[in-house]
Amino acid sequence: MASSTLKGKERAIDLVEEELSHSDSESGSESDASSSSSSSGSSSDSGSDSDDEPEITKEYLDSLLAKAKENALKRQHEQQEDKEEEILTLEAEPSSMPSLDPGNLPTPYLNLDREAATSSKLDPEVLKAQKAVVFSAPQPPPPPPELNKDGKPITKREKKAIKKLTAGPDWFNLPAPAEADLPRLHREVEAMRLHNQLDPKRFYRKEEGEGKGIKGLPKYFAIGKIVTSNTPFNTGSTDNLTRAERKRTLVDELVDDAEARRYAKRKFNDLQTTRGARGRGTLQTRQAARRGKW
Repeated sequence: MASSTLKGKERAIDLVEEELSHSDSESGSESDASSSSSSSGSSSDSGSDSDDEPEITKEYLDSLLAKAKENALKRQHEQQEDKEEEILTLEAEPSSMPSLDPGNLPTPYLNLDREAATSSKLDPEVLKAQKAVVFSAPQPPPPPPELNKDGKPITKREKKAIKKLTAGPDWFNLPAPAEADLPRLHREVEAMRLHNQLDPKRFYRKEEGEGKGIKGLPKYFAIGKIVTSNTPFNTGSTDNLTRAERKRTLVDELVDDAEARRYAKRKFNDLQTTRGARGRGTLQTRQAARRGKW
């Protein structure tokens, strides 16, 4: 069996080789025929060209050069036309834009400013007349120099000292108190700072100068007085007491107030109970409270 298979394979190989050799021979014959035909054609062409060739003259060369230039120009125009974009114009002639500069215009009769227009603004002649009056009017004379007690003009140092006496017109010329009045004013300010104790249910923010003595007073301040106002029946009220009903000091007024008196009494009793629970003779009761019940 093995020998039979080998013989079959050899036969197939021989057949393939024969076919390949046959195809090679056919291709070679075709190439030879084509070469022979081309050689014959070239020989015939050369013979015909030699018969039909015109004489090479200067005019013939010039004509060929002109034709070459024309062809080159045509190709250049075609390339430029291909590169250019097509622009579609909907109108036959584009409308020209007007100029933005209107030139010199006459003065308008109406003035369209943000401010309210008045009769003087509407009429330019009135404006011209007003300007002429302003320019023709004489300037006011300069103010006379300020003089001190001796009748001499005030120096810059004196002006600076006068300026420091008040807080300025923005603060209603609030005065700076003299150094001799500071102790008395400090006592009154401390009495006013006791407004925290007037109402137990109202709390106030602590001031910056509180507890600093005279140095804690502000630089510019003043103490005013309540101006009395008449009631409908000329009687006293909580805001407007008569002279007989008023007390001499703020402490006397607080003691005379019934609500403040009740509050002071309650706070005094609270302090007494805490002191009594921790005072003398309370050691045995505290020790008994610490003992256990069992």
